[in-house]
Amino acid sequence: MPRVLITGSKGQLGSELQTLSHNYDYTCFFADRDTLDITNAANIRQYLQTHQIDTIINCAAYTAVDKAETEQDLANAINHLAVKTLTQIAKAQNIKLIHISTDYVFDGQNFKPYTEEDPTEPQGVYGNTKCDGEKALLAINPANSIIIRTSWVYSSFGANFVKTMIRLGKEKESLGVIFDQVGTPTYARDLAQTILDILPNIKNEHVEMYHYSNEGVLSWYDFAKEIMRMAKLPCTINPIETKDYPTPATRPHYSLLNKSKIKRDFGIIIPYWKDSLDQCLRSLGERK
Repeated sequence: MPRVLITGSKGQLGSELQTLSHNYDYTCFFADRDTLDITNAANIRQYLQTHQIDTIINCAAYTAVDKAETEQDLANAINHLAVKTLTQIAKAQNIKLIHISTDYVFDGQNFKPYTEEDPTEPQGVYGNTKCDGEKALLAINPANSIIIRTSWVYSSFGANFVKTMIRLGKEKESLGVIFDQVGTPTYARDLAQTILDILPNIKNEHVEMYHYSNEGVLSWYDFAKEIMRMAKLPCTINPIETKDYPTPATRPHYSLLNKSKIKRDFGIIIPYWKDSLDQCLRSLGERK
């Protein structure tokens, strides 16, 4: 029976993993920043030894994309240096490692879905620190380890676009939402289930990179429109351009991920984004 440490357990993906883990024959340990400092190697080694961990799912991340522009050291400590430390320990102790990364490692200028082999060129501090974390993991190269890049994550847990739209849709008559950023949402529960499903089948000598999001393609505007439609909220969604909504960090204009590799290697079926949104809204009690 795998003994699994899940870091970032109070985040969206970590919370979904907690919810679903009861359906699997795994012994799971959930750690957040208050129970395990993943920037401290001694703390990590002690935790792994105490709980006899043989698998790590690293969901911990600094994800405040705009704040990262001014909190560079903190973002680097969590997204890069902590990943390097976890990877070094995983290799030394022969521990399986699943690390979660992001579409922000790309520049967002592509014209077709990004594959795992496409060159990275992050455009901000968040993307750069996540990319550095990937590079550290690839360089140390522990066996039985993978990186999963994902995009536009939402969940019934935590703060995210879906919950923000529901709140604002109840408060406002109209909203402006960006239409010139294109990608695919990821329901964190779908990703969590995929991770738990494929975990026993991760057996590779070198680190493998995978992409995962729900199926389909849309803009944030399309996403907001569908949220309002499913929740039957009267709020009007108006399309706006990125230049009309400036942010400290640059967002990718195009972040569609090619998921052929993960589907091929593990034989998984990825749900369509509207079906997953429907499930999330039902879990929130907002599907009308």
